[in-house]
Amino acid sequence: MNKKNIIIIGAAGRDFHNFNTYYRNKEEYNVVAFTAAQIPDIDGRKYPTELAGELYPEGIPIFPQEDLPKLIEELDVDECVFSYSDLNYQDVMSIGAIVNSAGASFTLLGPKHTMIDSKKPVISVAAVRTGTGKSQTSRKVIEILLEKGLKVVAIRHPMPYGDLAKQKVQRFATVEDLKKHKCTIEEMEEYEPHVIRGNIIYAGVDYEAILRAAEEDPDGCDVILWDGGNNDYSFYTPDLAINVLDPHRAGHELSYYPGEVCFRTADVSIINKIDSADQQSIDIVENNIKTHVPNSQIIKAESTISIDNPELIKGKRVLIVEDGPTLTHGEMKIGAGSVAAERYGATEIVDPRPYGVGSLIDTFKKYPHIDTVLPAMGYGEQQLKDLEATINNADCDAVIIGTPMDLNRVIDIKKPTTRVYYDLDEVTTPNLQNILDEFVEKHNLVK
Repeated sequence: MNKKNIIIIGAAGRDFHNFNTYYRNKEEYNVVAFTAAQIPDIDGRKYPTELAGELYPEGIPIFPQEDLPKLIEELDVDECVFSYSDLNYQDVMSIGAIVNSAGASFTLLGPKHTMIDSKKPVISVAAVRTGTGKSQTSRKVIEILLEKGLKVVAIRHPMPYGDLAKQKVQRFATVEDLKKHKCTIEEMEEYEPHVIRGNIIYAGVDYEAILRAAEEDPDGCDVILWDGGNNDYSFYTPDLAINVLDPHRAGHELSYYPGEVCFRTADVSIINKIDSADQQSIDIVENNIKTHVPNSQIIKAESTISIDNPELIKGKRVLIVEDGPTLTHGEMKIGAGSVAAERYGATEIVDPRPYGVGSLIDTFKKYPHIDTVLPAMGYGEQQLKDLEATINNADCDAVIIGTPMDLNRVIDIKKPTTRVYYDLDEVTTPNLQNILDEFVEKHNLVK
Protein backbone atom coordinates (compact mmCIF):
# COMPACT_ATOMS: atom_id res chain seq x y z
CA MET A 1 0.00 0.00 0.00
CA ASN A 2 1.29 3.45 -0.93
CA LYS A 3 1.05 5.51 2.21
CA LYS A 4 0.52 9.26 2.13
CA ASN A 5 3.22 11.16 3.96
CA ILE A 6 1.67 13.79 6.23
CA ILE A 7 2.97 16.81 8.15
CA ILE A 8 0.68 18.30 10.79
CA ILE A 9 1.24 22.04 11.22
CA GLY A 10 0.40 23.08 14.78
CA ALA A 11 1.21 24.68 18.10
CA ALA A 12 0.92 21.89 20.69
CA GLY A 13 -2.85 21.55 20.84
CA ARG A 14 -5.23 20.79 17.98
CA ASP A 15 -2.32 19.28 16.03
CA PHE A 16 -2.08 16.39 18.49
CA HIS A 17 -5.87 16.10 18.65
CA ASN A 18 -6.17 15.92 14.85
CA PHE A 19 -3.53 13.20 14.81
CA ASN A 20 -5.19 11.22 17.61
CA THR A 21 -8.69 11.35 16.15
CA TYR A 22 -8.00 11.04 12.42
CA TYR A 23 -4.52 9.69 11.66
CA ARG A 24 -3.25 7.63 14.59
CA ASN A 25 -4.50 4.18 13.63
CA LYS A 26 -4.87 4.56 9.85
CA GLU A 27 -2.28 2.54 7.95
CA GLU A 28 -2.87 4.49 4.73
CA TYR A 29 -1.20 7.53 6.32
CA ASN A 30 2.31 8.09 7.61
CA VAL A 31 2.61 11.20 9.76
CA VAL A 32 6.29 12.01 9.31
CA ALA A 33 6.43 15.17 11.43
CA PHE A 34 4.68 17.87 13.40
CA THR A 35 5.75 21.48 13.04
CA ALA A 36 5.43 23.89 15.95
CA ALA A 37 4.62 27.61 16.00
CA GLN A 38 3.80 30.18 18.75
CA ILE A 39 5.16 27.95 21.55
CA PRO A 40 8.84 28.39 22.45
CA ASP A 41 11.17 25.42 22.92
CA ILE A 42 8.72 22.70 21.87
CA ASP A 43 10.43 22.02 18.54
CA GLY A 44 13.24 19.47 18.60
CA ARG A 45 11.13 17.10 20.69
CA LYS A 46 8.96 14.12 19.81
CA TYR A 47 5.34 13.16 20.07
CA PRO A 48 6.03 10.02 22.10
CA THR A 49 5.21 6.50 20.98
CA GLU A 50 3.04 6.05 24.13
CA LEU A 51 0.63 8.54 22.54
CA ALA A 52 1.39 8.00 18.84
CA GLY A 53 0.49 4.31 18.92
CA GLU A 54 1.90 1.09 17.53
CA LEU A 55 2.25 2.43 13.97
CA TYR A 56 4.86 4.88 15.30
CA PRO A 57 7.30 2.90 17.47
CA GLU A 58 9.88 5.73 17.30
CA GLY A 59 7.38 8.48 17.99
CA ILE A 60 6.96 11.48 15.67
CA PRO A 61 9.52 14.32 15.53
CA ILE A 62 8.51 17.96 16.08
CA PHE A 63 10.28 20.64 14.02
CA PRO A 64 10.08 24.45 13.85
CA GLN A 65 7.46 25.69 11.39
CA GLU A 66 10.07 27.71 9.47
CA ASP A 67 11.57 24.38 8.33
CA LEU A 68 8.34 23.45 6.53
CA PRO A 69 9.47 23.86 2.88
CA LYS A 70 12.66 21.87 3.52
CA LEU A 71 10.75 19.15 5.39
CA ILE A 72 8.21 18.77 2.57
CA GLU A 73 11.04 18.09 0.14
CA GLU A 74 13.24 15.93 2.37
CA LEU A 75 10.41 13.76 3.72
CA ASP A 76 8.57 13.49 0.37
CA VAL A 77 5.42 14.94 1.92
CA ASP A 78 2.08 14.60 0.13
CA GLU A 79 -0.13 16.65 2.41
CA CYS A 80 0.18 19.25 5.17
CA VAL A 81 -2.66 19.63 7.67
CA PHE A 82 -3.10 23.08 9.22
CA SER A 83 -3.97 22.56 12.89
CA TYR A 84 -3.71 25.66 15.06
CA SER A 85 -5.82 28.65 15.87
CA ASP A 86 -6.26 32.43 15.90
CA LEU A 87 -4.70 33.38 12.58
CA ASN A 88 -6.08 35.87 10.10
CA TYR A 89 -6.94 34.56 6.67
CA GLN A 90 -3.92 36.21 5.03
CA ASP A 91 -1.59 34.25 7.34
CA VAL A 92 -3.50 30.98 6.92
CA MET A 93 -3.39 31.13 3.15
CA SER A 94 0.21 32.32 3.15
CA ILE A 95 1.07 29.06 4.91
CA GLY A 96 -1.07 27.26 2.33
CA ALA A 97 0.88 28.91 -0.48
CA ILE A 98 4.18 27.89 1.11
CA VAL A 99 2.93 24.30 1.30
CA ASN A 100 1.61 24.27 -2.27
CA SER A 101 4.73 25.89 -3.70
CA ALA A 102 6.78 23.11 -2.10
CA GLY A 103 4.57 20.57 -3.91
CA ALA A 104 2.23 19.32 -1.17
CA SER A 105 -1.52 19.64 -0.67
CA PHE A 106 -2.90 21.90 2.07
CA THR A 107 -5.71 20.53 4.25
CA LEU A 108 -8.07 21.78 6.96
CA LEU A 109 -9.79 19.00 8.91
CA GLY A 110 -13.34 19.71 10.02
CA PRO A 111 -15.64 18.82 12.93
CA LYS A 112 -17.00 15.66 11.25
CA HIS A 113 -13.56 14.05 11.41
CA THR A 114 -12.30 15.45 14.72
CA MET A 115 -15.21 15.92 17.13
CA ILE A 116 -15.82 13.16 19.68
CA ASP A 117 -19.29 12.24 20.95
CA SER A 118 -19.92 12.16 24.69
CA LYS A 119 -22.26 10.00 26.75
CA LYS A 120 -23.06 13.17 28.73
CA PRO A 121 -24.66 16.41 27.52
CA VAL A 122 -21.96 18.81 26.28
CA ILE A 123 -21.93 22.61 26.41
CA SER A 124 -19.12 24.23 24.43
CA VAL A 125 -17.78 27.72 25.05
CA ALA A 126 -15.75 29.05 22.12
CA ALA A 127 -14.85 32.48 20.73
CA VAL A 128 -13.97 34.42 17.59
CA ARG A 129 -10.57 35.51 19.03
CA THR A 130 -8.46 34.77 22.05
CA GLY A 131 -9.12 37.10 25.00
CA THR A 132 -12.82 37.69 24.33
CA GLY A 133 -14.03 36.37 27.69
CA LYS A 134 -14.47 32.61 27.30
CA SER A 135 -13.25 31.87 30.82
CA GLN A 136 -15.68 34.21 32.54
CA THR A 137 -18.47 32.80 30.35
CA SER A 138 -17.54 29.24 31.30
CA ARG A 139 -17.52 30.19 34.97
CA LYS A 140 -20.99 31.73 34.65
CA VAL A 141 -22.35 28.62 32.93
CA ILE A 142 -20.90 26.39 35.63
CA GLU A 143 -22.25 28.56 38.45
CA ILE A 144 -25.78 28.41 37.03
CA LEU A 145 -25.64 24.64 36.61
CA LEU A 146 -24.16 24.10 40.07
CA GLU A 147 -27.04 26.10 41.56
CA LYS A 148 -29.34 23.53 39.96
CA GLY A 149 -27.55 20.77 41.85
CA LEU A 150 -25.76 19.42 38.77
CA LYS A 151 -22.23 18.03 38.67
CA VAL A 152 -20.28 19.89 35.98
CA VAL A 153 -16.87 18.75 34.78
CA ALA A 154 -14.91 21.26 32.71
CA ILE A 155 -12.48 20.14 30.02
CA ARG A 156 -10.00 22.74 28.82
CA HIS A 157 -8.48 23.04 25.36
CA PRO A 158 -4.92 21.60 25.42
CA MET A 159 -1.77 23.48 26.36
CA PRO A 160 0.70 20.58 26.73
CA TYR A 161 4.19 22.07 26.83
CA GLY A 162 5.90 19.60 29.18
CA ASP A 163 6.28 15.81 29.23
CA LEU A 164 3.58 14.83 26.74
CA ALA A 165 3.32 11.20 27.85
CA LYS A 166 2.77 12.25 31.48
CA GLN A 167 0.23 14.85 30.32
CA LYS A 168 -2.00 12.33 28.53
CA VAL A 169 -4.84 12.86 31.02
CA GLN A 170 -4.67 15.52 33.73
CA ARG A 171 -7.24 16.17 36.46
CA PHE A 172 -7.14 19.37 38.50
CA ALA A 173 -9.17 19.62 41.68
CA THR A 174 -6.97 21.85 43.88
CA VAL A 175 -4.38 24.60 43.49
CA GLU A 176 -1.79 22.04 44.63
CA ASP A 177 -2.57 20.00 41.50
CA LEU A 178 -1.29 22.91 39.39
CA LYS A 179 2.12 22.57 41.01
CA LYS A 180 2.05 18.77 40.82
CA HIS A 181 1.55 18.91 37.07
CA LYS A 182 4.20 21.66 36.65
CA CYS A 183 1.77 24.02 34.93
CA THR A 184 2.94 27.06 33.04
CA ILE A 185 1.41 30.51 33.66
CA GLU A 186 -0.73 30.03 30.55
CA GLU A 187 -2.13 26.81 32.00
CA MET A 188 -2.61 28.21 35.50
CA GLU A 189 -4.48 31.21 34.10
CA GLU A 190 -7.09 28.82 32.72
CA TYR A 191 -7.20 26.15 35.44
CA GLU A 192 -6.89 28.20 38.64
CA PRO A 193 -10.21 30.11 38.32
CA HIS A 194 -11.99 26.75 38.14
CA VAL A 195 -10.28 24.94 41.02
CA ILE A 196 -10.48 27.84 43.49
CA ARG A 197 -14.25 27.64 43.01
CA GLY A 198 -14.18 23.93 43.79
CA ASN A 199 -14.78 22.84 40.22
CA ILE A 200 -13.06 19.87 38.59
CA ILE A 201 -11.22 20.53 35.33
CA TYR A 202 -9.48 18.11 32.98
CA ALA A 203 -6.87 18.76 30.29
CA GLY A 204 -3.94 17.02 28.64
CA VAL A 205 -3.16 15.48 25.26
CA ASP A 206 -5.43 12.52 24.47
CA TYR A 207 -8.89 14.06 24.44
CA GLU A 208 -10.87 10.86 23.98
CA ALA A 209 -9.19 9.37 27.05
CA ILE A 210 -9.78 12.69 28.84
CA LEU A 211 -13.47 12.68 27.94
CA ARG A 212 -13.98 9.11 29.14
CA ALA A 213 -12.23 9.91 32.44
CA ALA A 214 -14.35 13.05 32.89
CA GLU A 215 -17.59 11.18 32.19
CA GLU A 216 -16.68 8.77 35.01
CA ASP A 217 -15.20 11.37 37.34
CA PRO A 218 -15.14 10.08 40.95
CA ASP A 219 -17.03 13.16 42.13
CA GLY A 220 -19.76 12.60 39.53
CA CYS A 221 -20.60 14.17 36.18
CA ASP A 222 -23.93 15.34 34.77
CA VAL A 223 -22.67 17.82 32.17
CA ILE A 224 -19.40 18.26 30.25
CA LEU A 225 -18.34 21.90 29.78
CA TRP A 226 -15.87 22.40 26.93
CA ASP A 227 -13.75 25.46 27.80
CA GLY A 228 -12.16 26.43 24.50
CA GLY A 229 -8.74 27.88 23.80
CA ASN A 230 -7.86 30.76 21.47
CA ASN A 231 -10.64 30.72 18.85
CA ASP A 232 -10.66 26.98 18.21
CA TYR A 233 -13.87 25.02 17.82
CA SER A 234 -14.83 22.25 20.23
CA PHE A 235 -13.13 18.86 20.31
CA TYR A 236 -16.47 17.40 21.43
CA THR A 237 -19.84 17.41 19.70
CA PRO A 238 -21.81 20.10 21.55
CA ASP A 239 -25.45 19.91 22.49
CA LEU A 240 -25.30 23.66 23.12
CA ALA A 241 -22.68 25.80 21.39
CA ILE A 242 -21.93 29.18 22.98
CA ASN A 243 -19.67 31.65 21.14
CA VAL A 244 -18.18 34.84 22.60
CA LEU A 245 -17.51 37.92 20.44
CA ASP A 246 -15.42 41.01 21.13
CA PRO A 247 -16.55 44.41 19.81
CA HIS A 248 -13.04 45.75 20.48
CA ARG A 249 -12.14 43.65 17.43
CA ALA A 250 -15.32 44.14 15.43
CA GLY A 251 -15.31 42.27 12.13
CA HIS A 252 -12.74 39.72 13.24
CA GLU A 253 -15.56 37.17 13.47
CA LEU A 254 -15.40 37.08 9.65
CA SER A 255 -11.64 37.26 9.13
CA TYR A 256 -9.91 34.86 11.54
CA TYR A 257 -9.57 31.08 11.48
CA PRO A 258 -11.06 29.01 12.97
CA GLY A 259 -13.00 31.69 14.85
CA GLU A 260 -15.42 32.06 11.98
CA VAL A 261 -16.26 28.35 12.33
CA CYS A 262 -17.22 29.03 15.96
CA PHE A 263 -19.14 32.10 14.83
CA ARG A 264 -21.16 30.26 12.18
CA THR A 265 -22.00 27.22 14.36
CA ALA A 266 -23.14 29.06 17.50
CA ASP A 267 -26.50 28.41 19.11
CA VAL A 268 -25.82 31.38 21.42
CA SER A 269 -23.73 34.44 20.50
CA ILE A 270 -22.51 36.59 23.39
CA ILE A 271 -21.35 40.11 22.55
CA ASN A 272 -19.07 40.77 25.50
CA LYS A 273 -17.36 43.95 26.81
CA ILE A 274 -20.15 46.30 25.75
CA ASP A 275 -19.29 48.46 28.79
CA SER A 276 -15.88 49.34 27.33
CA ALA A 277 -16.55 49.22 23.56
CA ASP A 278 -18.06 51.96 21.38
CA GLN A 279 -21.60 51.62 20.07
CA GLN A 280 -20.59 51.54 16.42
CA SER A 281 -18.39 48.48 17.00
CA ILE A 282 -21.12 46.74 18.99
CA ASP A 283 -23.54 47.37 16.11
CA ILE A 284 -21.10 45.89 13.58
CA VAL A 285 -20.80 42.67 15.57
CA GLU A 286 -24.55 42.42 16.16
CA ASN A 287 -25.35 43.00 12.48
CA ASN A 288 -22.84 40.35 11.45
CA ILE A 289 -24.53 37.83 13.75
CA LYS A 290 -27.99 38.67 12.41
CA THR A 291 -26.76 38.47 8.81
CA HIS A 292 -24.66 35.31 8.94
CA VAL A 293 -26.06 33.33 11.91
CA PRO A 294 -29.69 34.41 12.03
CA ASN A 295 -30.82 31.49 14.20
CA SER A 296 -28.29 32.19 16.95
CA GLN A 297 -29.66 33.76 20.13
CA ILE A 298 -27.87 37.03 20.98
CA ILE A 299 -26.84 38.04 24.50
CA LYS A 300 -25.13 41.36 25.24
CA ALA A 301 -22.87 41.39 28.27
CA GLU A 302 -20.51 43.56 30.25
CA SER A 303 -17.12 42.32 31.43
CA THR A 304 -17.46 43.63 34.96
CA ILE A 305 -14.20 44.22 36.83
CA SER A 306 -13.42 44.39 40.52
CA ILE A 307 -10.10 44.84 42.35
CA ASP A 308 -8.51 43.97 45.68
CA ASN A 309 -6.97 47.29 46.70
CA PRO A 310 -8.21 50.36 44.78
CA GLU A 311 -6.03 52.62 46.93
CA LEU A 312 -2.98 51.14 45.17
CA ILE A 313 -4.22 52.56 41.85
CA LYS A 314 -5.76 55.97 42.57
CA GLY A 315 -3.18 58.69 42.07
CA LYS A 316 -0.37 56.14 41.51
CA ARG A 317 2.13 55.31 38.79
CA VAL A 318 1.25 51.72 37.88
CA LEU A 319 2.74 48.88 35.88
CA ILE A 320 0.06 46.73 34.24
CA VAL A 321 0.56 43.00 33.68
CA GLU A 322 -1.97 41.41 31.34
CA ASP A 323 -2.76 37.92 30.01
CA GLY A 324 0.06 37.00 27.61
CA PRO A 325 -1.78 35.26 24.72
CA THR A 326 -4.47 37.97 24.64
CA LEU A 327 -1.78 40.57 23.93
CA THR A 328 0.48 38.51 21.66
CA HIS A 329 -1.36 36.49 19.03
CA GLY A 330 -4.67 37.94 20.30
CA GLU A 331 -3.38 41.34 19.09
CA MET A 332 -5.01 43.32 21.90
CA LYS A 333 -3.28 46.41 23.27
CA ILE A 334 -5.14 46.41 26.57
CA GLY A 335 -6.86 44.04 28.99
CA ALA A 336 -8.69 44.07 32.31
CA GLY A 337 -5.73 45.69 34.09
CA SER A 338 -5.78 48.62 31.67
CA VAL A 339 -9.50 49.14 32.20
CA ALA A 340 -8.96 49.09 35.97
CA ALA A 341 -6.13 51.64 35.76
CA GLU A 342 -8.41 54.07 33.91
CA ARG A 343 -11.50 53.52 36.04
CA TYR A 344 -9.72 53.72 39.39
CA GLY A 345 -7.69 56.83 38.62
CA ALA A 346 -4.05 55.89 37.99
CA THR A 347 -2.00 59.00 37.23
CA GLU A 348 0.45 57.22 34.95
CA ILE A 349 0.77 53.87 33.20
CA VAL A 350 4.44 52.93 33.29
CA ASP A 351 5.92 51.75 29.99
CA PRO A 352 7.43 48.29 30.67
CA ARG A 353 9.69 48.18 27.61
CA PRO A 354 12.70 50.02 29.07
CA TYR A 355 12.77 47.49 31.91
CA GLY A 356 12.40 44.35 29.77
CA VAL A 357 14.69 41.41 30.47
CA GLY A 358 15.69 38.42 28.31
CA SER A 359 12.81 36.76 26.47
CA LEU A 360 10.49 39.70 27.12
CA ILE A 361 12.72 41.93 25.02
CA ASP A 362 12.17 39.47 22.17
CA THR A 363 8.41 39.43 22.86
CA PHE A 364 8.17 43.22 22.50
CA LYS A 365 10.13 43.05 19.24
CA LYS A 366 7.95 40.28 17.84
CA TYR A 367 4.69 42.01 18.85
CA PRO A 368 5.35 45.75 18.36
CA HIS A 369 1.69 46.67 18.95
CA ILE A 370 2.26 45.97 22.68
CA ASP A 371 3.52 49.14 24.31
CA THR A 372 2.17 50.27 27.70
CA VAL A 373 1.36 46.86 29.20
CA LEU A 374 3.47 43.84 30.12
CA PRO A 375 2.42 40.41 28.79
CA ALA A 376 2.59 37.68 31.42
CA MET A 377 4.69 35.24 29.45
CA GLY A 378 5.43 32.05 31.35
CA TYR A 379 5.81 29.01 29.11
CA GLY A 380 8.96 27.95 30.96
CA GLU A 381 11.17 28.62 33.97
CA GLN A 382 13.38 31.16 32.19
CA GLN A 383 10.39 33.20 31.00
CA LEU A 384 9.13 33.31 34.59
CA LYS A 385 12.49 34.62 35.77
CA ASP A 386 12.47 37.24 33.00
CA LEU A 387 8.93 38.31 33.92
CA GLU A 388 9.86 38.61 37.60
CA ALA A 389 12.99 40.67 36.83
CA THR A 390 11.13 42.96 34.43
CA ILE A 391 8.42 43.71 36.99
CA ASN A 392 10.93 44.33 39.77
CA ASN A 393 13.07 46.56 37.52
CA ALA A 394 10.17 48.86 36.72
CA ASP A 395 10.02 52.31 38.29
CA CYS A 396 6.43 52.28 39.53
CA ASP A 397 4.37 52.68 42.70
CA ALA A 398 2.30 49.51 42.25
CA VAL A 399 1.62 46.58 39.94
CA ILE A 400 -1.83 45.79 38.57
CA ILE A 401 -2.17 42.05 37.91
CA GLY A 402 -4.73 41.63 35.14
CA THR A 403 -4.11 37.92 34.62
CA PRO A 404 -6.71 35.28 35.58
CA MET A 405 -4.29 33.70 38.10
CA ASP A 406 -2.32 35.25 40.95
CA LEU A 407 1.23 35.87 39.74
CA ASN A 408 2.38 36.22 43.36
CA ARG A 409 2.12 32.42 43.64
CA VAL A 410 4.79 31.78 41.02
CA ILE A 411 7.09 34.81 41.09
CA ASP A 412 8.43 37.12 43.81
CA ILE A 413 7.10 40.62 43.10
CA LYS A 414 8.82 43.14 45.35
CA LYS A 415 6.24 45.88 44.86
CA PRO A 416 2.68 46.43 46.08
CA THR A 417 0.25 44.50 43.89
CA THR A 418 -3.48 44.54 43.30
CA ARG A 419 -5.41 41.91 41.34
CA VAL A 420 -8.18 42.56 38.86
CA TYR A 421 -11.10 40.13 38.61
CA TYR A 422 -13.64 40.08 35.81
CA ASP A 423 -17.03 38.46 35.47
CA LEU A 424 -19.70 38.16 32.81
CA ASP A 425 -22.73 40.34 33.49
CA GLU A 426 -25.51 39.90 30.94
CA VAL A 427 -27.63 42.99 30.34
CA THR A 428 -30.16 41.62 27.83
CA THR A 429 -32.64 38.75 27.66
CA PRO A 430 -32.71 35.94 26.94
CA ASN A 431 -29.72 35.39 29.19
CA LEU A 432 -27.69 32.34 30.14
CA GLN A 433 -30.07 31.51 32.97
CA ASN A 434 -33.00 31.28 30.52
CA ILE A 435 -31.02 29.29 27.98
CA LEU A 436 -29.64 26.84 30.54
CA ASP A 437 -33.10 26.35 32.06
CA GLU A 438 -34.21 25.09 28.64
CA PHE A 439 -31.05 22.98 28.27
CA VAL A 440 -31.58 21.25 31.62
CA GLU A 441 -35.20 20.52 30.83
CA LYS A 442 -34.42 19.25 27.32
CA HIS A 443 -31.81 16.79 28.61
CA ASN A 444 -33.89 15.66 31.63
CA LEU A 445 -31.27 16.90 34.07
CA VAL A 446 -33.64 18.36 36.66
CA LYS A 447 -32.55 17.26 40.14
